[in-house]
Parts: sequence; C-alpha cells; structure tokens
Amino acid sequence: MYIKRFVQDQILTRLKHFPAVGIVGPRQVGKTTLAKQLIPEIHRSAVYLDLESLSDYNKLENPEFYLRQHEDKCVIIDEVQVKPDLFPVLRGLIDQNRRPGRFIILGSASPALLRQSSESLAGRISFVQLFPFSLPEIQQKVSMTDHWFYGGFPPALLSPREVSIQWLDDFIKSYTERDFPVLGFPANPIQTRRFWIMLAHLNSQILNYSNLSSSLQLSSPTVKSYIDFFENSFVIKRLYPFYFNIKKRIVKSPKIYLSDTGILHRLLNINDFEALQSHPEIGNSWESYVINQITSRLTGNTELFFYRTKNGSELDLVFVKGMRIHATAEIKYSSSPKLTTGNTYAINTIGTKNNFIITPYSEDYLLRENVRTCSLFDFLEKYLPGL
Repeated sequence: MYIKRFVQDQILTRLKHFPAVGIVGPRQVGKTTLAKQLIPEIHRSAVYLDLESLSDYNKLENPEFYLRQHEDKCVIIDEVQVKPDLFPVLRGLIDQNRRPGRFIILGSASPALLRQSSESLAGRISFVQLFPFSLPEIQQKVSMTDHWFYGGFPPALLSPREVSIQWLDDFIKSYTERDFPVLGFPANPIQTRRFWIMLAHLNSQILNYSNLSSSLQLSSPTVKSYIDFFENSFVIKRLYPFYFNIKKRIVKSPKIYLSDTGILHRLLNINDFEALQSHPEIGNSWESYVINQITSRLTGNTELFFYRTKNGSELDLVFVKGMRIHATAEIKYSSSPKLTTGNTYAINTIGTKNNFIITPYSEDYLLRENVRTCSLFDFLEKYLPGL
C-alpha cells in the first residue's frame, strides 16, 4: 500500500542542496519504505545497503573502495549506526565531491548516530525526523479512532486488529530486551519496562523527578539521564512551560508525553477502544494524541510549549516563533467544549488573536471573536500550516 509521507517533498528538496540527507526515527516507523519510495523521484540510479544484513555489511569492509565505485549514484545506507566508523569515510568522500544527493542515511533512534554524525558530517548532512503516520496521511485508509488507539506505526495500524495488539506487545518487548541495550541504555530489561510503564502513567503530566526517583529507587540524576535517553530515542517527548524569560523555560519542570498512543495504551494494558472510553486516562491519551499529531506536522521554526501560572491561568499549547507567541490551543475531549476561567485568563493575558479549541469531531466555528473550535483534522489541514 503506497502512502505518501508528509516529509517526502521536504527530503527531496534537501537532496537537491545537501550531499547527504539523514532520515532518523524509531524502528518500524517506515524509514526503509520511504527511502525506497524516493528512488524513482531522485532521477538517478540508487544503491541500497542494509547494514543489518551480513552480506551488505561485508560490502563495506573497505568502504571507501566500495563507495567510490558508486560515486555517480545515490547510495542509501540503512541502520548506519551499526557501523559508526563509516562517518569519517563519508566525510572524506563528500569533501572530495560535494554533489547534492550522494547519500541517504537511515538510522534507528540512536543518540550515538546523532553524536557521530554531528562530529563528522557537520555542514554536510541535513537531518529529517520521520514520525509514525499522521492523521492526514492515513485519513482515507483508517478511522481516526483506530489511528488514535493503535498508534501510527505502520505494522500496528495497517495489520488486522488481532495482529496489531501482538505487534505492539512485541515492539515493546524488542525495544526493552534488544534495542535499548544496543543503543547503550544501562538498565536491565525488567527495569527498563518498569520505567517505561511509569512514564505511561505520567503521560501528559508535569514531571516530578524527585517523586519518580523515589518510586523507582533511583537517584534523580539517574532518572534524568534515563529521560534524556528515552527522548533521544524518540519514544517520549517533553513539553516545556513558556516563559518570556528563557532561563525559566530551561529550569522549570516539563510535561511528558509518549510519542505513540498505541504504545501508550499497551503499556497501560488497555485492550480496545471501548475500554479506553471508560478509562480514567482517556483525556490524557487524547491530549497526547493531539500533541503527537501536531508535532509530526510542524514546519519552519515553530516551537511548542504549554502555559501555566500560579494563579490558575493555563493553556495546553502555545505556538512560538522566537520570542513571539503566534497562537494557542486548548485540547478538549468533548463534543461541546468550553473554556475554563483559567483558559480565558491566559488568552487575555497573552493577547493572541489565533486561539483554538481542538476536539475529536467538532464542527468548525468561532466560539468567540478570537477563539475557534474545530476538529483535530481541520486544525492540522486548515490552520496549522499558517501558524
């Protein structure tokens, strides 16, 4: 099944200007499929190497010799983090011939990959993160409720439903037992799974590192390093509070979101959408789903924050460029959403003209002069591109 990815045109544009383009993201998110979909659009012969294949790995025993044979082609290197000594070779080859579009580098979530490439390929590579399927990408293929419940990983979303649950369970097991250790995570699989489950129960809440470290019987620095690792591996996202004083943004506690709601629901042991509808975490799950969808569709220099003050003034999202707030959004799992007093006070304090209430299926209408209610799909398609 061909599904055009949101970042596809962006990658093709960068291939016209950069010698190398890196596509990063967690395993099974669709990087390999996307790279192969790009080949006909490149208008140049391509060579594909999967470094987890022994035969392809052996081709790069003498990488400079092999890659010089394909200097006129686009070389796609999958799971490049498996061979970190390749980066200096790529740097040398690029410096000798800086023709755009020479390499497409694919890497599963790997802090080592980002670190190696930033040291060796700075100024030579442009990175693009591939997210799980977004709602507009699959709108004609599956329902929003299926997408929300099973998440956006292609094998989970596009398989028969009884297979989807098993795939998600296997994904969690594989990451805790194989992928995290390979990437350098220090905890054993049992501790890793427990930590992941704890984060699922904290989804959409403000992180309290001290409470989390007490629950896990780990030091606060260890917990913070684990959180950093999970975020660098693209399985969680932190959202920071907005302050005009940038120093405050850094030191104040963030909110945490799992990056895929299918994974979230399996870690919470929620077996179907019917069970989710009566679960106390449904509001937090919907908030996480909306934020993941918005994050996957952001372009330009827009950053996301949340807004909360001691007097009860709060908003789920603020859209910021530089020091200026361009819009705000409140996320409601309701068919008749209303703003709280704290929401109204925040909007008046911030003074933005573009304010939204995002719901699952609401009609698109103005609730007030400067507040629009709309469905998630309408927000992603009609309003987000202009922010």
